[in-house]
Formats: sequence, structure tokens, C-alpha cells
Amino acid sequence: MTWVWGFLVVEFVALLRGVNVGGHNKVPMADLRRHVANAGFWAPRSYLASGNLVFEAEGTEPELALRLNDILAQNMSVQTPVLVIEANRFRAMVRGCPFAPDDPRHVHAAFFMGQAKPDHELVAKLSLPGDQVVFAPGIMWVHTPGGFGRSKLGAAMERLAGTDVTARNLRTVINLVEMLDAGASA
Repeated sequence: MTWVWGFLVVEFVALLRGVNVGGHNKVPMADLRRHVANAGFWAPRSYLASGNLVFEAEGTEPELALRLNDILAQNMSVQTPVLVIEANRFRAMVRGCPFAPDDPRHVHAAFFMGQAKPDHELVAKLSLPGDQVVFAPGIMWVHTPGGFGRSKLGAAMERLAGTDVTARNLRTVINLVEMLDAGASA
């Protein structure tokens, strides 16, 4: 948290769902950072082209998600769900990862975009040998040691969670935490 011109500014992570995937919902990250900065967000930084943004702002998670939705719609003609998570809450979620895989691409964090209603029976039905799913507040961790693309869990994440999700692999969420930590020490 920082005070900027008399305002209490907090760091956040924004996860845009389904951008720059298969040629749909094109959001150039440089343009997004510029529009977000012009809208009064501080120090916007993006990671990869898949809709990961770290920034500082004043407001609540839901308020900032709505503001980002408006920025995307008005400036980029893109309508997609946006999940905003306060930095310390995001760090705690990532620290709570129950898996330490050899390959971080085999673990995915599915962040809930609504109230989750986990379907444990479906998890058991779709899991391949070695697959594991762990539900925690705001997040579902999916470990697919045989490969995410081979597992039936990846295609069913929303049914497993009982709500819309936006998912990132473990490498991505770790890099977002590193971006937060670098911003906090700057």
C-alpha cells in the first residue's frame, strides 16, 4: 500500500478471461497498459499476451474489475470477464498451492469468478491416474502429471468448480507474484 496524492493505493492482479486465444478477443498488452494508465491506474505491467496485468489503484476488487471491463469495451471493443485480486490475497492463494511438480505447466490454478460449487464426483469420474484436484477459497488447483492436454480435467474446469473460472499454469502465477514483489520493492 502506498499513499499517492492523498489516496491509498493498493497493488492488484487482474486476470482477463479468454483474451488473445485463437484469434479471439484481441487485446494488445501495450495498448491495454496505456489505456489503463490513462484511466488513472498506476504502474500497469503485463505478463505474456494472455491477459495478466499487475497494477496499483484505489478501489475494491469488484469496482476495479468493472472499471477494467469498461476500459476494454470502450477502448478495445472487447467484452470479456475480468477478475481482480488484491496482491496480498493473490500471494496467499499462490503460496497455498498443494503441489510441487517437476513441470509447473502440469499444475493449473483455476480462479473462481463466482461462488464455487465443487463437484467432487465429477473430479473422480474424469481424473486419470495421478490427476489431483484441490479446492481452496477462491481457487481450484489442478495437477495433471500426464499432461494438461491429455487430461479430461482441463476441459471441464468450470463444471468441476460449479462456476466460471479463469485458469493460469503454475509458472504464470509464480511469475505474477514475482512481478508483484518486484513492484513492491521498487
